[in-house]
Amino acid sequence: MALEDSLRGLRELDINDLDFDNIGSWPMLVKVFIWVAVLAGVLALGYFYHIQDLQKSLAKVEQEEQKLKKEFEQKAFEAANLDAYRKQMEEMEVSFGALVSQLPSDTEVPGLLEDITNKGLLNGLMISTIDLQNEVSREFYVELPIAITAEGSYHDLGAFVSGMAALPRIVTLHDFSIKGNPAGEANRLSVAMVAKTYRYKDEES
Repeated sequence: MALEDSLRGLRELDINDLDFDNIGSWPMLVKVFIWVAVLAGVLALGYFYHIQDLQKSLAKVEQEEQKLKKEFEQKAFEAANLDAYRKQMEEMEVSFGALVSQLPSDTEVPGLLEDITNKGLLNGLMISTIDLQNEVSREFYVELPIAITAEGSYHDLGAFVSGMAALPRIVTLHDFSIKGNPAGEANRLSVAMVAKTYRYKDEES
């Protein structure tokens, strides 16, 4: 009955009848309602001004945690395979050294030109001219083009190309131009090509 009387009194209450100078005299349900409203307001303000920021910080920390976990897994994998990486690095250094040894130094270029000439002669190709061109500097190496003109048969040319591949130094052939012999010999060809050799660019180059 007391609750029903209180609810009835609350419905019949006129806000103008409330004495704001004497809040203690207000009906209990009014005071409870105000307390609940104030509490809800405090909780809402606390959430928007404090808890929401904490949640954003938590989400950021969780993302950082995932990133650190991935980094840890990667470093753990690398640490577990460190010996294999070192062995692979040693093998790469050996391979790199072998490749660099196949690149002629400045002092070996005349010998390389002689090797090219001999390869042509041994395979029946008559070399007319062999001229060094200007060096071309690349990022890690220096490229030295060598212009070659020669005469010979198709088979002589094929044998010469195979012989160049067998040289102990790295030499590649480019820009082939093959024409028939102006003298009218059907089996005689005039050949122009560019042979390129390479030199490793050290710190002094």
